[in-house]
Amino acid sequence: QCWRHRTATFMILGGICTRACRFCSVPHGRPTPPEPEEPRRIAESVAELGLKYAVVTCVSRDDLPDGGASAMRETILAIRQRCPDTLVEVLTSDYGGDFQAVDQVLSAAPAVFGHNLETVERLSPSVRSVAQYRRSLAVLEYAASHAPQGTVVKSGMMLGLGESDDEVRQALKDLRNAGVSLVTLGQYL
Repeated sequence: QCWRHRTATFMILGGICTRACRFCSVPHGRPTPPEPEEPRRIAESVAELGLKYAVVTCVSRDDLPDGGASAMRETILAIRQRCPDTLVEVLTSDYGGDFQAVDQVLSAAPAVFGHNLETVERLSPSVRSVAQYRRSLAVLEYAASHAPQGTVVKSGMMLGLGESDDEVRQALKDLRNAGVSLVTLGQYL
């Protein structure tokens, strides 16, 4: 379905995450340094595939001073330069709550700024290794209040981890209060 709509997702900053969230199958450990040519290569792939919509996600890079925000920014800008009509959605880390890192990403004006809350507050400590429910809400609230005009702020949550309906409703209220305008709900298989 994604290919039919000329949409694809790219994961940047390598294949090793500095976190070990229980729901994720991305290996964790000590990542290699970022590849300086990665933004250009991603933009070339977007052009070659003729994409209308590119999603750029990343592993968490707590080993980098900016958490990888500059690489995300450079990737957005490279895609925009090479493919000005392609919309870019980003799915970011929480950058450890560093709003300057969030500003770096927002300065590239992605069509969608996404950061996933992942689960309800009660389950967050057992599901997410480093990320925190309230910190994620703060990042989303900051992004919603500082995003360039036209940028949508989005989050996502997994269902089926033992949360109650009331907890889901509360998380959705928390996201709405943070200024998030789009939420996806699904299951992580």
